[in-house]
Amino acid sequence: MGISLRNIVKSYKKVKAVEDISFEVKPGELFGLIGPDGAGKTTIFRILTTLLIPDNGSATVAGYDIIEDYKAIRKSVGYMPGRFSLYQDLSVEENLNFFATIFGTTIEENYELIEDIYVQIEPFKNRRAGKLSGGMKQKLALSCALIHKPKVLFLDEPTTGVDPVSRKEFWEMLKRLQKKGITILVSTPYMDEAALCDRIALIQDGGILEIDTPENIVKKFPKTIYNVGANNMYKLIQSLQQYEHVYSVFPFGEFVHYTDKRESFKIEDLKSYLKKEGLTQISIEATQPNIEDAFMELAK
Repeated sequence: MGISLRNIVKSYKKVKAVEDISFEVKPGELFGLIGPDGAGKTTIFRILTTLLIPDNGSATVAGYDIIEDYKAIRKSVGYMPGRFSLYQDLSVEENLNFFATIFGTTIEENYELIEDIYVQIEPFKNRRAGKLSGGMKQKLALSCALIHKPKVLFLDEPTTGVDPVSRKEFWEMLKRLQKKGITILVSTPYMDEAALCDRIALIQDGGILEIDTPENIVKKFPKTIYNVGANNMYKLIQSLQQYEHVYSVFPFGEFVHYTDKRESFKIEDLKSYLKKEGLTQISIEATQPNIEDAFMELAK
């Protein structure tokens, strides 16, 4: 069972949160909504999980209409919101039992689904949820979202504020859940996580920029990117932005990602210009574009 959105519109007073959003998530797919804070990701999640009613448009989740069949959707989906929303004063085990009871099931009945995740937090089953680390809170929230064996799983920025090791573990868990036939819609502001999805929708200011596989989106990048380094990053960025042939300049780790307007770009021309600007230890070499480069290009 998948997800389908058709021309969804939602405004908060005069601010349009999402405008004419349409996409489909295939059954069993791991689909990513990729974009910065304020792009409209959470609004889309709240509409699909029947917590908000759209101003216009229609959507179905697991074959159910979000307006007419909202009760059926609530029984069929698991939702992990961006903020940790479990009961802080209840223990790990008490939270899990509570959510199982709400859905008329037990931990034992669906334990095989959460076993890989729960074994990591089981040693802390008597600890209050509010006292867990970020990574452990994340695993508990996912266990609670899965305890009723949902057909569709919604994860709204699940790895925000979590350490890199826990982020990696979390995505490994999602891949295992996908193999069990669960359709997964996940949102993230982290561009590196986009490459872990089957397909992605890049979203900015409430609108879809592009929908495709991560590989295809990167392949469509129209220019050659150069990694540029020098002794003074701030001065380097300023100088590149002022260069007469500049197309785009974005900081990227210890380098700057630079693209040039010209078809016949020569590295020596740029190196000579930067030397005149007083920069030293200059390095310029072509590099492969990534999702972040593609997003910045589409958002321009």
